Amino acid sequence: MEETITVARALQLPALKRGLPQVMAGGEALHRPVRWVHACEAPHIAALLKGGELLLTTGLGLGSRPAEQRAFVRGLVDRDVAALVVELGSHFTTLPPAVVDTARALGLPLVQLHREVPFVAVTEEIHTELVNAHYTLLRRADEVHRRCTEVLLGGGGVPEVLRLFADFAGNPVFLQGSDGRLLYAAGPADALQVWDGLRGTAPGGGVAVDVPGGQPDGTTRGRLTVLPVDTPLAPVHRIAAERTAGLLAVVLLQARQEEELAARGRGDFLTDLAEGRLDPSEAPAQARVLGFRPGPGPLLPVVMHLTPDDVPAKSWAPLASALQRELAAVGAPVLLGVRLPEGRVPLLVGLREEDERPAVAAKVAAALRAGAQRALGRTPVVVAGAPATWATAGAGLRHAAQAATAARGLPDAAERPWHDARHLDVDVLLWRLRSHGDLAAFVDRVLGPLLAHDGTARPVLLPTLEAYLAHAGRKAETARELHVNRQTLYDRLARISRLLGADLDAPHTVLSLNLALRARHHVA
Repeated sequence: MEETITVARALQLPALKRGLPQVMAGGEALHRPVRWVHACEAPHIAALLKGGELLLTTGLGLGSRPAEQRAFVRGLVDRDVAALVVELGSHFTTLPPAVVDTARALGLPLVQLHREVPFVAVTEEIHTELVNAHYTLLRRADEVHRRCTEVLLGGGGVPEVLRLFADFAGNPVFLQGSDGRLLYAAGPADALQVWDGLRGTAPGGGVAVDVPGGQPDGTTRGRLTVLPVDTPLAPVHRIAAERTAGLLAVVLLQARQEEELAARGRGDFLTDLAEGRLDPSEAPAQARVLGFRPGPGPLLPVVMHLTPDDVPAKSWAPLASALQRELAAVGAPVLLGVRLPEGRVPLLVGLREEDERPAVAAKVAAALRAGAQRALGRTPVVVAGAPATWATAGAGLRHAAQAATAARGLPDAAERPWHDARHLDVDVLLWRLRSHGDLAAFVDRVLGPLLAHDGTARPVLLPTLEAYLAHAGRKAETARELHVNRQTLYDRLARISRLLGADLDAPHTVLSLNLALRARHHVA
């Protein structure tokens, strides 16, 4: 069943169909919705109508003079009447030319009935259809409301509700804060670009409803907007939007939810960029919508990594707020996002020139670590990627995210202020292989006897080997780091060589040992 009764649909119903209806004008407007049916013979009926009515008449009120007839039709058009249906026979055998010509000129659907029909039957039939259509609307809106409620009860939040509503509407959906700032956009990948192009003004046919603030003075928490970009909107979408806004109001009443929501929206944008779901040429415009306006210099991809267990669901809002406050002192434009499923905080930082990368990376990392400590009491891993352009920023974010995850297995992961993603390529490769049994078998094959030895005594040989390889086989420097004399070092190296059955000076042995030592952290 249609969500609304149109003029075309009304003409197909049995009561009107028995009158042999003939469309005389306005055939291109038969898609107009019918809000109500009214039967009347008064000449000034237009003043009593509200718009959307299908007007039934025998023609008595049309008048006998062409001027009266033209005025009658113009009055109906001014009141936005859906259609005029005239039953021939009582007053007219054919419709007067003035009525037909005026209706045609003004685009008013005009229908003549060649047979007499009981108007009461037409009224009852169309009103029944209207009631049924309205019930269908309410049922569909109830279904969306039920699904959104289930999402919230299942631990979801505003983004999940908005994505569900956007799927239902088949169009992009936007949530603004009370200050007009865009908090979240759901729907197609180009939703942010759509919002930027419209500058926040809904085109004709859009639906915008206020999110209640729960205060006696009537203040609102924001505004929910759905735009008819891909498909037209129907009355059910307004009903569903109003009910969705009520649910959003409950969630947004929690402290600092707006900041978390905005950060999640930015996190979705950065993730879409990193995973190739966003055209890099469109990224700058969408970033501007999110408040990120870097200069012409390079971009610095940065990722802060926390395990999901480090951040309880209720801690994301204070974390996002704390990070934003700390980053405000960095002195560079920063786009901060959060990704709850991965426990990840991706960022893009605007640099003036490539040479300032180390200094800016250190400031950003210090701000992130301070914010995480203040909000969670946790020390995160921070990784900075290589300087990038918009065309390469996605790959840089993706590499930094992988490097941040891999770096968590390193012994000094949380102690270092920040890690350079370019120095973690081997660890990323080994981390990707961690789920394969071959990596553990490789570590055991190369280091097994040494691990077994140090596992039954005070670990001596393994630290010696690590220091020896770190100094590229330079024995004097290795002895100084280990605080042992050279003869003691020679004895240890000889024992390591015997246990492993390998020449520690052979290049292929050095390569295998270095890889195995690094892989050991990821296997563990």
